[in-house]
Amino acid sequence: MDKTITFGIPCYNSSEYMDHCISSIVEGSGCAADVQVVIVDDGSTKDDTLERAQSWHERYPNIVDVVHQENGGHGRAVMSAIEHATGTYFKVVDSDDWVDEEALLTLLDSLRAFVAYQTRVDLVVTNYVFEHVEDGKQRTVEYSFALPKGKICGWNQVGHFNMTQYMLMHSLCYRTDVLRECGLDLPAHTFYVDNIYAYVPLPHCKTLYYLDVDLYRYFIGREDQSVNLEVQIGRVDQQLAVSRIMMRAYHLYDDVSSKRLRSYMIGHLTLMMSVCSVISKMSTAPDARKNLDDLWHEFMRYDIRMYNRARHGIVGTFTNFRGPVGERVTIAIYHGAQKLMKFN
Repeated sequence: MDKTITFGIPCYNSSEYMDHCISSIVEGSGCAADVQVVIVDDGSTKDDTLERAQSWHERYPNIVDVVHQENGGHGRAVMSAIEHATGTYFKVVDSDDWVDEEALLTLLDSLRAFVAYQTRVDLVVTNYVFEHVEDGKQRTVEYSFALPKGKICGWNQVGHFNMTQYMLMHSLCYRTDVLRECGLDLPAHTFYVDNIYAYVPLPHCKTLYYLDVDLYRYFIGREDQSVNLEVQIGRVDQQLAVSRIMMRAYHLYDDVSSKRLRSYMIGHLTLMMSVCSVISKMSTAPDARKNLDDLWHEFMRYDIRMYNRARHGIVGTFTNFRGPVGERVTIAIYHGAQKLMKFN
């Protein structure tokens, strides 16, 4: 590894906004020689994404690398960036998002110290900020009550993560070798695979470090974004597919020795299953409810302990009320949470 960190930027018809993302890293880092940016053009067809990526490489040939591939979706673009990474650490930044300059410099200082002193830290967690374009408001997701600040720790030293604190792709900076050795495989042509990315590697991370800075700026507001509610409803089959992969990644009670990590992971999986339940109830697809029931039954057969924790806990209960009235209550609860938390 000849770089401290690699930033992977998946791009698909991204020319309208990708420059801001790339600039925030390349120029935000002061054109640092130990930073690598891998721009993956995932078969763009409608604009000059590839040409813009190549122009960044021409300007910064020792920092920016460009990968062009046939369209495979977000997950395959992330996997390509990992494959081409030369950094000790790896972070994904989506092409419509960006990073904060001051926070980036603080992150680089920490990572450089870990590398210089040969201190093994498998996962660095930072805050992320929802940037709501429609009203100009922000909401920060931070981990001050769940993770000790500025200390290298193991999973047994972490606290309780509440429902707003799940570690998403935006908050995670993994060691690259962890991603390559943990069996991570993000499926092609599938949305919401960032949940797999934020779940499967965790048991392979033995040490973690929480850096309390607002690094990642998560853009919310485009109608075609995958987190847009109407888009989610139209892609409920992909929500189910991602949840199935997460469900089958581990028998958590057998495979994860840390009780606190196990509790966190079953919470994340419960949240995914609950989103599937709500979105399926909103869907007009004729097979949506049957596919949801099939997934829950598969979950029960796969691991009854995990199923009982996910299905019969508070979140699982409130998102799976039966009958027309129950479904309306479930959807009302979801809309209330959506309005309060502004997560899409």
